[in-house]
Amino acid sequence: MHINRRDFIKGTALATGGLLIGFTVPPSPAPLMPNALLRIEVDGTVRIIINKVEMGQGIWTTLPILIAEELDCDWRSIKVEHRVMGTIPVSEESMYVLSTGGSDSTRSEFDRYRMTGATARAMLVQAAANRLGVKPANCETENGFVISGASRISYGDLASAASLLPVPVVKLRERAKWKLIGHSQNRLDISDKINGKAIYGIDVHFPGLLTAVIARCPVFGGKVRSFDASAAKAIPGVQAVVEVPAGVAVIATNYWTASQGRNALIVDWDYNNQQNPEPDAQLEAYRQMVAQPGIVGQSKGDVDLAWPKAHEVLESEYLFPYLAHAPMETLNCTVKLSADKCEIWSATQSPSLHHQEVASFLGFKPDQVILHTPFMGGSFGRRGSFGSDWVMEAVHIAKAIGKPVKLVWSREDDIRGGYYRPVYLHSVKIGIDNAGYPMAWKHHVVGQSLFVKTPLENDIAPNGLDYSSLDGVNGSPYLANISDHAVHLHTTTNNVPVLAWRSVGNTHTAFVMETLIDELALRAGKDPVDYRRTLLANHPRHLAALNTVAEKAQWNTKLPVGRFRGIAVHAAMGSVVAQVAEISVKDNAIRVHRVVCAIACGFAVNPDGVAAQMEGGIIYGLTAALYGEITFKNGTVAQSNFHDYRMLRMEESPVIEVHIVEDNGKMGGAGEPGVAPIAPAVANAWFAATGKRARKLPLITDI
Repeated sequence: MHINRRDFIKGTALATGGLLIGFTVPPSPAPLMPNALLRIEVDGTVRIIINKVEMGQGIWTTLPILIAEELDCDWRSIKVEHRVMGTIPVSEESMYVLSTGGSDSTRSEFDRYRMTGATARAMLVQAAANRLGVKPANCETENGFVISGASRISYGDLASAASLLPVPVVKLRERAKWKLIGHSQNRLDISDKINGKAIYGIDVHFPGLLTAVIARCPVFGGKVRSFDASAAKAIPGVQAVVEVPAGVAVIATNYWTASQGRNALIVDWDYNNQQNPEPDAQLEAYRQMVAQPGIVGQSKGDVDLAWPKAHEVLESEYLFPYLAHAPMETLNCTVKLSADKCEIWSATQSPSLHHQEVASFLGFKPDQVILHTPFMGGSFGRRGSFGSDWVMEAVHIAKAIGKPVKLVWSREDDIRGGYYRPVYLHSVKIGIDNAGYPMAWKHHVVGQSLFVKTPLENDIAPNGLDYSSLDGVNGSPYLANISDHAVHLHTTTNNVPVLAWRSVGNTHTAFVMETLIDELALRAGKDPVDYRRTLLANHPRHLAALNTVAEKAQWNTKLPVGRFRGIAVHAAMGSVVAQVAEISVKDNAIRVHRVVCAIACGFAVNPDGVAAQMEGGIIYGLTAALYGEITFKNGTVAQSNFHDYRMLRMEESPVIEVHIVEDNGKMGGAGEPGVAPIAPAVANAWFAATGKRARKLPLITDI
């Protein structure tokens, strides 16, 4: 047995006469830790350390369900926490495993978390069998106890003994025997979020902590030429003003004082030969690119030879604006830095990535940087940046002033600070046969890449082809049976920072594909649902979602006067989501009254969680469809806060019905797929109401 120096001193006694009587005090009872995801305490607490981050999507509950399913523990005994970077070696887990995005948390961790629970259960059963002198086969588990005959031993009582056993090879439960998976469970984070106990990044505080804000150049890519901080420093409470790579930081005793200090700054900016895009010039440049071949993302046959065979040719152009992520909690990061340690509190989708970049910048070993991940008040992709962002801003400030500091972005900083969903242009040419179905399809997509010149470039954008920009066009079932088609990508560059926005490329590709299919159906004189059924005949998951939503929305029934329906169905992140939007139009304004949604996702671990994600995605997507647009005026971002970058309000929210369609196929994601179909569903309803086709977003610009 290994005994450290402190335990040895605690367990010895000196007797008079020079006799040393020594005895050892057993060490504290050891918890059971089959791996870095699970810790079963001797008091019976089941502590689950999740390697993904909770940002409102519900994985604080969904991932523990997977462990609890195999572990047979008491659901009330579970405590969840985020993994703290720097305290446990990453080992074989890459920063991608420890990142959260792409609606893949449950999908990617499904087997790993179940295996963790199953392994712990097997070790507990073996420990109980050893104590009782029986075979493990004579033991069963239930609600946190191992039971054999009349004996009933709690997991807490067995944890220490189980921790000494070798890790076994185990089998997972068959789907037919699942007790928790597929059944809705109460969210484990909801109580603290309701009663105010939950700690978000912006809540972090301790004595001596200062607050910082940064004045940033209004032109992306610009730098500080010089600044005058005298007026800022004269404000009581302002502690320091320092230049950092992002701009000029004002540090004060509280946020309000820091903001007032920033307002008093005089900064001379060097635009560094950069300028923000002028919308008209940007659109014209994109149109010129469409006239040239791009990088081919998908092709079949020879589309340029197919046009003479077409009965009719349809050509359309679509334009999508920059979009801000606009989470309710703005970006923030707290840093406590000393000569040999850096402790960070920041809500980020990629804690491992930021942990690595901070350690590299400071020249520290990984265990010298401790990164805590609090709850986050939304992200939608904004907290998934690839480095040199708000975390490094805070580290630069802390290093410059030598004191603990919390950097806070204001709402205006967030709306004007970049990292937007890019502007995209689609140019589509479709050849239509005599029956009204597409027989040739040429599709150009123009926009900035999310992944070129990032750590993910080689994985997601090899050779400059950013497949995320084509998601929903590439691989579309509508193109599968078209003998001649080609999809081209044109990747543009400018100084506007861009980042994945909830549902990524599907936010624009779904709109194009689903409004075009709707247009083709009506040109052919066919019902939009029946037309889609024909095109999706060999795609059972699409058909299941489509048929379910049509049935639940009563597609073939007559609506009241003044009400109109539109439909869309789209695959994203492994799931297929179909939505029917019911709208009315008054004084040229769209009101969405009802949305019926069907998601075919294989199966739902936590059905209530999946429904909540569909509801949230619909609200988020509807907000963008009706209002979302970042524009530039006189070279700077025109929008600044929620008064001019609108959010959907409660009285505008539709009634939402969600139906989950299960099958025996692979599990799909839920966090993002619900966003994409709502805009085309509403646009198709808008056409039913007005006879006008929407070719750009937000829809309000077409009214």
